[in-house]
Amino acid sequence: MTERKILHVDLDAFFASVEQLDNPSFKGKPVIVGGTTKRGVVATCSYEARRFGIHSAMSGFMAKKLCPKGIFLKPRMERYMQISKEVFKILSEVTDQIQRISIDEAYLDVTGLDLSPYKIAVWIKKTVKNRVGITISVGISYNKFLAKLASDWNKPDGIFEIRHGDVPHILKPLSIIKVYGLGKKSAIKLNSIGIFTIGDLLQCDRQTLSYFFGESRADEIYNRARGIDHSPVRVKVARKSYGRETTFEEDIRSKAIIKEILLQYLFELAFKLVKTNKSAKTVSIKIKFEDFSQITRSHSLLSHTNNLQIFEEAMTLLVDNLTIDKKIRLVGVSLSNIVDHDNYQLSMFD
Repeated sequence: MTERKILHVDLDAFFASVEQLDNPSFKGKPVIVGGTTKRGVVATCSYEARRFGIHSAMSGFMAKKLCPKGIFLKPRMERYMQISKEVFKILSEVTDQIQRISIDEAYLDVTGLDLSPYKIAVWIKKTVKNRVGITISVGISYNKFLAKLASDWNKPDGIFEIRHGDVPHILKPLSIIKVYGLGKKSAIKLNSIGIFTIGDLLQCDRQTLSYFFGESRADEIYNRARGIDHSPVRVKVARKSYGRETTFEEDIRSKAIIKEILLQYLFELAFKLVKTNKSAKTVSIKIKFEDFSQITRSHSLLSHTNNLQIFEEAMTLLVDNLTIDKKIRLVGVSLSNIVDHDNYQLSMFD
């Protein structure tokens, strides 16, 4: 069986890089896109701004405290989409086997092409820099998980390849957060039994992982820790919905707490919509009670949007109309009826 050759292409600090491209006086300075109003949040920031501790999804208020002299800009999604299309046009000159993850990220399957994946990566980087004017980082490996890991290795403007023989010494020291599918809450569970690095995770058997995560997810985590990932590069994946939910350690009964948690999740989901150039029309909430009974409520908007404030109003209406007569153990929220978004509304980042 032919070994796959996968590239992960990541546009470095994309929105901020476009702003520095269009305004050369911004180069070398902390540029923060988004967070220009009191309620706004950071969409992305330049590497100069990251040195101050600023990161995407941070409140604009906090970002300004960390970097009062930073250059705060409103997002220009139309311009970012224009640049993104130019980059993806270059990628399509290499192969049609492209899985677009977001406006600034993609996987390419270059298996079977005459040039080595490293030479292809060099060509892509050079061509994007010459034609478009921005830098990208490229990770190379024999599966998607390792290629994505590799693209983070020499950021910004880097190339890195992970080969079979590299896997043990590269993976073992890394935090378990680097394993795709393991979030902060999952990491806390594993930390509680002394598992902090992928090396620690390698000592964990499938039975223990199944106890924490269920059988199917346990198999996935077990394999990823060993650098195994058979997932294909999907040329077109239609996303039907985005959702988040959480189970409480102690059952609760407060609508105020429910709203606070769901608003946080709504922000994350709206951010995903913007980053993937999508809009949603339906907001749904899910409540599971202490006796394991559950209810779901949905509200369809008049039109598709990616506006956080509109989603928040719909969610608040749904929660306010709930009758809560017993304790709650789980809450969740989802955005569905998703389509491509052509109006580039970005008020959540203002």
